[in-house]
Amino acid sequence: MSALWTAAELSAATGGKVAPSVSVTGISIDSRSLQPGDLFVALKVERDGHDFVAKAIEKGAAAALVSRDVEGVDSKRLIKVSDPLLALEALGRARRAQVSARIAAVTGSVGKTSTKEALRHLLGLQGRTHASAASYNNLWGVPLSLARMPSDTQLGVFEIGMNHAGEITPLTAQVRPHVAIVTMVAPVHLEHFNSVADIADAKGEIFSGLEPGGTAVINGDLEWTERLRKRASDAGAKMVTFGRGADCDVKLESLQLSEDHSEIGVRFFGEQIHYRLSAPGQHWAMNSLGVLAVIKALGGDPIRAARDMAGIVALSGRGAREHVTGPYGRFELIDESYNANPASMASAIAVLGQVKPEGGRRIAVLGDMLELGPTGPELHAGLNAALRQAGIDRVYAAGPLMRNLWDALAPQMRGVYGASSRDIAETVAADLRAGDVVMIKGSYGSKMVVVVEALRRLEQQKG
Repeated sequence: MSALWTAAELSAATGGKVAPSVSVTGISIDSRSLQPGDLFVALKVERDGHDFVAKAIEKGAAAALVSRDVEGVDSKRLIKVSDPLLALEALGRARRAQVSARIAAVTGSVGKTSTKEALRHLLGLQGRTHASAASYNNLWGVPLSLARMPSDTQLGVFEIGMNHAGEITPLTAQVRPHVAIVTMVAPVHLEHFNSVADIADAKGEIFSGLEPGGTAVINGDLEWTERLRKRASDAGAKMVTFGRGADCDVKLESLQLSEDHSEIGVRFFGEQIHYRLSAPGQHWAMNSLGVLAVIKALGGDPIRAARDMAGIVALSGRGAREHVTGPYGRFELIDESYNANPASMASAIAVLGQVKPEGGRRIAVLGDMLELGPTGPELHAGLNAALRQAGIDRVYAAGPLMRNLWDALAPQMRGVYGASSRDIAETVAADLRAGDVVMIKGSYGSKMVVVVEALRRLEQQKG
């Protein structure tokens, strides 16, 4: 593989002393997933990365970015700096300054990662594209994604997240996007904000990093649209809106929802276009409008992108579907276990309601939605209306906040309640029958993936 960073580039960006023989083909902050040739960055995130430097070198790391000597490791393999995180940021800024790529930044209360991945897929068909991995959208994820960007990148897509005011501003300053999109503003992280209006202001920080002449792509259907437009205007940005409103630049004109796809008609800057989106659900359809707007603003081909939408499928943990054959027959699993908030939970429940089970039941397995502050109990209980409207047959619930939903459910809808995902996983697995469709969703911290894994193990137990 060609070098991602040479010794001279590493030294110039970080200020550290780098052995001339060092060149790296990748960058890693996790020794478990590190590949030979990577630069290992010893961050202090959950644990002190210096404790894993020796293991990283043993696995083939070309060098390690550290703040101190590490016993048993050749000093020539160490790039010593005062703070590895600041050095990683310096690498990200240096690479951003070096590339001539057109860059998009994505934020929103809901749909950030799915929108970023849709852009990765569609832009990747039109040029050399680099995008953030997974949900690397925080104070270390953004600079890591920037530092990993190849120098010949033509198109870049970076996800930016936050759970406190002021967090997006320094990250968008590192990304320096030409286009920035806010997909949605919803009551997420309310534990850290006084109101949803404050969340809108925090999301609007993304426009502060726009390059001169940059474009702000804004959901035009929000209560907070004008608030976002004001933030974009203050940043001197051009503005593009998407949504159902008559004055939206990218306007949804028709939407036919099916259980496995959507047929979408759009007035795109006055031009009528129609396309199929393989990922089902109204939320995916609305985000697709914003995706097309971003691609146009980047100078890409939005008409080709619309045609290529049929190749987009839901992500693992964010709506991916699979069939599992257990001891009692074949059922469908919808994995929404990665994260949850009231808006995404309502969307996932609606998608489940569109599925027509093959003789089975629609089953929702729900875990706590976290960081909602004092409104948490009310927002959990309020899911009952969406479940009834979607025609959900049975509900399994896990977590102290989900107890509020459990108490609101009609008796005939109740499966089982448990204090944690582990308390209900085996019961859910034992209760599933042929033809059932089961959707699993909860915040990352509620660990609903435990239930997903229990259901997947049924495939091994059949017979």
